[in-house]
Amino acid sequence: MSRAAVPGLPSRYPIGGQLPALYADDDFAQRFTAGLDTVLAPVFTTLDNLPAYLDPRVAPTDFLTWLASWVGSDDDPRWPVELRREAVVRAVELHRWRGTGRGLVEALRLALGVHAEVSGDGGAAWSNTAGADLPPEPPSGPLVRVWPDRGTRVDPDRVHEIVRAMCPVHTVCRVEVLPGPPADEGR
Repeated sequence: MSRAAVPGLPSRYPIGGQLPALYADDDFAQRFTAGLDTVLAPVFTTLDNLPAYLDPRVAPTDFLTWLASWVGSDDDPRWPVELRREAVVRAVELHRWRGTGRGLVEALRLALGVHAEVSGDGGAAWSNTAGADLPPEPPSGPLVRVWPDRGTRVDPDRVHEIVRAMCPVHTVCRVEVLPGPPADEGR
């Protein structure tokens, strides 16, 4: 997309009409200012629409990367435009949930279009009693199960990459990529 001169774009504020009356009938002054209007019309149009440039839901596509950098969002040019827009819109919410099961599920859904569930919390244990025995080792870290949504293919490398980025540093998450939704397993 270009914000250069747009052929035939009229200026909302033509300079020739704002000149003193002395220049109203001056052919050279009117042609000269009309040339400036042609150059300035895209600038005025951009400034008039500035709120739309800053709203990721309607911003020009080439602005999405810039907006994503403002809010610390991932912006992959390979993603569909609507997914890129949603990632920027939801970036603050996802930052709020970072390091939680909910945040991990949402990040996987948003980035890969897959379903996911997280079981286990990878939490910590402590004692209020000084000198007490150490707590037993937790059984294992959280388990992240991922399965495709209606015919999409799951890329295990991307899943592992997102899980590593979104899991807390002290936690080792296990990942299972399933061919379909998991069985209820007595739940």
